Amino acid sequence: MKGRDRDAWTVALWRLAILASVLLLWEFGPALRDRGWPIPAAIDPYFFSQPSRIWERLLRAACFTDRSGAWLLSQDGAFSQCLTGNQRNLWLATGATLRNTFWGFVVGVSSGVLAGIVLGRSQLLARIFEPYIVAFNSLPRIALVPLIILIFGLGDLSKIMTAWVIVFFVVFFNTFEGARAVDRDQVNAARLLGASEWQVALTVVVPSTLAWVFAALTPAISFSLIGVIVGEFIGAERGLGKMIVEAEARADSTDMMVALFVLMAIGVALASIIRRLQAYLLRWQGHYQRGG
Repeated sequence: MKGRDRDAWTVALWRLAILASVLLLWEFGPALRDRGWPIPAAIDPYFFSQPSRIWERLLRAACFTDRSGAWLLSQDGAFSQCLTGNQRNLWLATGATLRNTFWGFVVGVSSGVLAGIVLGRSQLLARIFEPYIVAFNSLPRIALVPLIILIFGLGDLSKIMTAWVIVFFVVFFNTFEGARAVDRDQVNAARLLGASEWQVALTVVVPSTLAWVFAALTPAISFSLIGVIVGEFIGAERGLGKMIVEAEARADSTDMMVALFVLMAIGVALASIIRRLQAYLLRWQGHYQRGG
């Protein structure tokens, strides 16, 4: 086995060992503490539930099992009946949160890139808008959530706007710096060859700014998810944030942990997709080349 493969196996085995240790301690820690084992009192099922209960509740919330634990997938039409009959199932909540996160991310990134390139390439516009951008950026975006809900209501639009307010500035500042850092020699060479301002922007500025833009996308997708969840905390018709708030009102840590684990899985999956897209679109850079 090569040294590189051996290192990969070592890392994977350590990760599995740590995960198994945490889950075992989480599941059996309270019972062992009752028998005199030195288990920290912080591992309390009232606050963190237990992995077995969370897994059972996850299957039920996703319409895979019923309250008795029987599998609905093995019963004709039971799964679809659960999906249509239970408007609070996990799929609808996850779908609402994902849909709003996606649109908040798309709108925030699009407007942030456009504004960053325009202001980054125009000294006059940058000086005119600088105080307004600094003023809005200094305002805690979370403080705007009640106002956004007051304007756009409890529907999806208010969650998208909340995500947009957070994502826009993250992407804008990176794009702005990237547009200002474009090599002047490349711009002058393009102009010398007869390129118009539009052609210079399309063939020189945008490609040179891509690395800066993609550097902001991974945090941007996380911030978009945060914005949507915060909006759902304040008021929503459905969503994972609403599930967490309802679970808190019932002091039900199991439902809360189900929503948190789903959010964790969504965050990891979205960040992984962005990194793969970044590696593909910037494959011409040495850092992203295979074995580079």
